[in-house]
Amino acid sequence: MSIPDGARLIRQSHWPRQSAFDHYRTYEHPHFSLTSSIDVANLRGFLKGNGISFTIGAAYVLASAANGVPELRQRIRGTQVVEYECVHPSITVLRPDESFSFCELPFCSDFRLFARRAGVAIEQARNAGIQCLEDLPGRDDYLFLTGIPWISFTAFQHPVPASANDAIPRIAWGKFYEQAGQLLLPLNIQVHHALVDGLHVGRFYQRVERLVANPGSWAAGRDPTDGEAGEG
Repeated sequence: MSIPDGARLIRQSHWPRQSAFDHYRTYEHPHFSLTSSIDVANLRGFLKGNGISFTIGAAYVLASAANGVPELRQRIRGTQVVEYECVHPSITVLRPDESFSFCELPFCSDFRLFARRAGVAIEQARNAGIQCLEDLPGRDDYLFLTGIPWISFTAFQHPVPASANDAIPRIAWGKFYEQAGQLLLPLNIQVHHALVDGLHVGRFYQRVERLVANPGSWAAGRDPTDGEAGEG
């Protein structure tokens, strides 16, 4: 098996997850989905104050958090597993005719640079002459993101291909709602259980919560993964 650029092969002979991997990858439906709500008041206020769309801010935060969890950067290749150094958000973009297209947003830790590039890519996808529902062939270093801003939800099920080896995380967020003085956002993630457990999903949510609470820090150029060592 050829190793994709920017990835390493997991040495499974001493891999603690080998038993779980062998077990769950035989399932017809090996994915599990979890939804929780997070307080995004600080993030929304920062983005509005700087004229940046919530979609771009959310894509940055979610990609930053996911890249900080190694299991969310792992992908299945047959009976083997690779781990990417970095994975990139691919979002759905609503077009004027109410169809949608996929749009890759190459990730970088520099938020201002990410936001500028993302704004250009989203406009190109929105105004392209044809609908695009294909990612680049052979690529699986993605995070599939979608916003559903018309409804608050408590659960979400993403479509996945028939192949049980598809291990790309799917992430969705919904409509804001106010509760107990907080501005809450439903946030869902769907993952492949052969690679990811509830522990890793919990780490993802913890990272998201830290990032949305302090947007001024990472927007000023601080690495969004700083200070995350020793996380339980």
